[in-house]
Amino acid sequence: MNLLLGYDIGTSSVKASLVDAETGKTVASAQYPDAEAPILAKQAGWAEQEPEMWWEELKQATLRVSEKAQAGNVLQSVKAIGISYQMHGLVCVDKEGKPLRPSIIWCDGRAVPYGKAAFEAIGAEKCLSHLLNSPGNFTAAKLAWVKENEPEIFNRIDKIMLPGDYIALRLSGGDKKTTVSGLSEGMFWDFKNNEVSKDVMQYFGFPESLIAEIVPTFSIQSRVCKQVAEELGLPEGTPIAYRGGDQPNNALSLNVMKPGEIAATGGTSGVVYGVLGEVNYDKLSRVNTFAHVNHTADETRLGVLLCINGTGILNAWMKRTVAPEGISYGEMNDLAESVPVGAEGLSIIPFGNGAERVLQNENPGASIHGINFNIHKKAHLLRAAQEGIAFSFAYGMEIMTGMGMNIQTIKAGHANLFLSPLFRRTLAAVTGATIELYETDGSVGAAYGAGIGAGIYRDSDDAFKTLKHIATEKPVEDTQAYKEAYERWKKALKG
Repeated sequence: MNLLLGYDIGTSSVKASLVDAETGKTVASAQYPDAEAPILAKQAGWAEQEPEMWWEELKQATLRVSEKAQAGNVLQSVKAIGISYQMHGLVCVDKEGKPLRPSIIWCDGRAVPYGKAAFEAIGAEKCLSHLLNSPGNFTAAKLAWVKENEPEIFNRIDKIMLPGDYIALRLSGGDKKTTVSGLSEGMFWDFKNNEVSKDVMQYFGFPESLIAEIVPTFSIQSRVCKQVAEELGLPEGTPIAYRGGDQPNNALSLNVMKPGEIAATGGTSGVVYGVLGEVNYDKLSRVNTFAHVNHTADETRLGVLLCINGTGILNAWMKRTVAPEGISYGEMNDLAESVPVGAEGLSIIPFGNGAERVLQNENPGASIHGINFNIHKKAHLLRAAQEGIAFSFAYGMEIMTGMGMNIQTIKAGHANLFLSPLFRRTLAAVTGATIELYETDGSVGAAYGAGIGAGIYRDSDDAFKTLKHIATEKPVEDTQAYKEAYERWKKALKG
């Protein structure tokens, strides 16, 4: 048996999956810890995690997945390893590869003023046309905070790394490497000049020696060292053949690799991630654009990332506060289906979970519009909530269309909001896209990525030929009522 091992280094846990390279079946999956991993918050708005904690979690997840496989020394059959990781985190390591401080992770907000100042100093047009984003609160701005506030640590940094880079360093026994995709998510990559951004490095005063060796996303990047191989039960020299941030990796896990394809998730927040085949950006910076996992100097493949904070959290709030007590999500969906499309004039704006990038960082809050005390009941609120979430997805996708993306198919895992037929039907109707649901997750996607990088698969189509398709939602023939409800929702949003 030829196995592929995928790791997903998340904020709350590390998940490991073993995939049979020949059949595509997941042999076993496990995660650690069972409860959410801690986030250190020394001050309001800060968020840090110890890189060593990720490594300990990875070791435990590896042990668990080996036990679940129930096949003796199953890890000796692993032919390649892939890594998915939480994006935008900053890991500072010394010459020995040891972290100099806790990682400043994606949800830490302290670097916002540094990114804003860089955007103004370098210039909006130059930032957007070269970086495809504002420096914002990304990794480069986090490093600027360290430089100003912890100079003694900054002066000891040998290399800066993303969380996945650090895990690869530990597996390999010290190889310090990164990817163009990773550098782009940190705001270190100049897409026009196809090099590390001189503007960013010079403005912040970073020496280029801080950037690790750049390797292709799909390639034999490093190999598992003897000590780690013995500790984890893996073959010495196992190739580490893929690494990708969690959102690009989620797209990979759905085989979203070609221009116009879309990957979507609908958990607490909602993410729409589309592939663009040419260098472009949103002039209002309402979406983020990074190098996708298959981006090369010869073939442009960019990932356009739209994040909407107020999605699944609204649906969960409705379940807690509006739906009849004790009702399941499935029963709640059925109740919402009992009223007509458009909820008889009721519209809900779902943006009640902080500032929204899609609205240029405005925070309008959630709101209910058009309520009629004589006709509207709980079912109307439940339907209007799901429709409002679908409309927020469609609203953001209009930005992607304006960037030149021809959206025809939306791929998603069979989970969270995409379990709701009402949500899927509404989204398909207002976007005109077909929705395809698959059984997959991040660690499984990373395992497939490792197979591509190690040359076990010819390409992503070969790798994902066994991807399990669950269902397809095509736009209904009569979309008029959906589109009228969407237009009414947009008017409510604009006030």
